[in-house]
Amino acid sequence: MPVNAENYQHLKEELGEKVTLVAVSKTKPVENILELYNLGHRDFGENYVQELVDKEAVLPKDIRWHFIGTLQSNKVKKIAPFVHLIHGVDNIPLLKKINKHGNKWNRVIDCLLQVHIADEETKHGFYENEIEEIIKQLPNGEFSNIKISGLMGMSTLTDNLDKIRYEFNYLQDLYKKNSMFAPANSPFTILSMGMSGDYKIALEEGSNMVRIGSLIFGQRNNHPV
Repeated sequence: MPVNAENYQHLKEELGEKVTLVAVSKTKPVENILELYNLGHRDFGENYVQELVDKEAVLPKDIRWHFIGTLQSNKVKKIAPFVHLIHGVDNIPLLKKINKHGNKWNRVIDCLLQVHIADEETKHGFYENEIEEIIKQLPNGEFSNIKISGLMGMSTLTDNLDKIRYEFNYLQDLYKKNSMFAPANSPFTILSMGMSGDYKIALEEGSNMVRIGSLIFGQRNNHPV
């Protein structure tokens, strides 16, 4: 299935220059990514480490790869040399592992702290008090090869739009509050929330990065076992 170029252009116009569109290309073939790349797009999101590694090896090197899935600590080393932004950092051991491999490759790896805002056990993330503690630890140098660029969250999967708005508004409040604690040399710049089904509400609640797949690529393929 080809990329929906009309939807893509509409999204770009709707989002403007201040909102980053991460095209969620998980399970999509290299040909689809190249098609969107040739339209000028550079930010792509992947959920599976090996799939991301395989795609990075054969696609243009100026692509900004976003890892948006649940990242296992033992797989950080595979994406540490090239990943542009890790979205879903949801525990301290993972932060430490990313920092370790950032040091190994002599680079600072940009990360977002995932916040638990949904009423679903399957959703991961830090809670409010944990976020503040992590941010306050940053100046002590323990995470010198990590840059916490902001927060990310996923809303509850529901048709209740008021609930979705409440969760996004809560995350926006946390973003503003914790921005004050961020080190001066590493300020918060990214509030990542909103996907194909709820990005309009996310934008209204202050999101400046959205992750959209099906509106651009169509329904996702089943991931191969």
